[in-house]
Order: sequence, then C-alpha cells, then structure tokens
Amino acid sequence: MASKTQSNFHDFLPLMAEKLGGDGLIGELCNGFQLLMDRNKGVITFESLKKNSALLGLQDLSDDDLRSMLKEGDFDRDGALNQKEFCVLMFRLSPELMEQSQFLLEEALRQEFKDSEFSLDED
Repeated sequence: MASKTQSNFHDFLPLMAEKLGGDGLIGELCNGFQLLMDRNKGVITFESLKKNSALLGLQDLSDDDLRSMLKEGDFDRDGALNQKEFCVLMFRLSPELMEQSQFLLEEALRQEFKDSEFSLDED
C-alpha cells in the first residue's frame, strides 16, 4: 500500500485509545466496521469498502490500495474482513499504538517476573 495517499495518513488511533480507553476504542472500531461492511454478508468486501470508504475519509484510495488493505487483514483468506480481522488490522496499521502496546506488555511481564531482565525484542 505504498501510495502517495499513505504519506498523508494521520494515525488517530493512539489519541482515541487515550481518550476513550480500551473498551471505548474497541466500540469505535466496531462502529467503523459496521460503516464499511456489506450489510447482506456481514463482512467488509472490496465492493463495500470501495462504496463506503468515503465515510471514513478514504475516498482518494485507489482500487489497488483498497485490495491491499483487504489482503493485509484477511487472515482466513476468504477475500473479506470479518470484525476481528478488521480490528486487528487497525491496530497493526497504527505503529504508535503497537509500540505502546509492546511497552505495556513488557512492563506487565517485568512486574510479573519481579523486574528481572525481560524483553520482547528479537535481537
């Protein structure tokens, strides 16, 4: 998904997480899923994403970008995104939120293991 549109992307997910908390953020992601999904199929298809993407300010994305988004999140390879796949994709597309999540996980593990040397880094 390396297009010129991507460079204009502003990641609001960390701000939303801060303002809404975990449950509120998940609720908003579910609302976003509802906006983009095909009502008859209950999943986000290429057609429903293309039709409804303007609702989220994504009207400038090309068909290739939209297909890439679907492919990136489609873990079961059925050609569509279910709600879980969509939420996971949104987290994966937010580098700052992923960094915060890793930091919080490491902190929790440090506490669990009494501040011993612990890191999730693969170095």
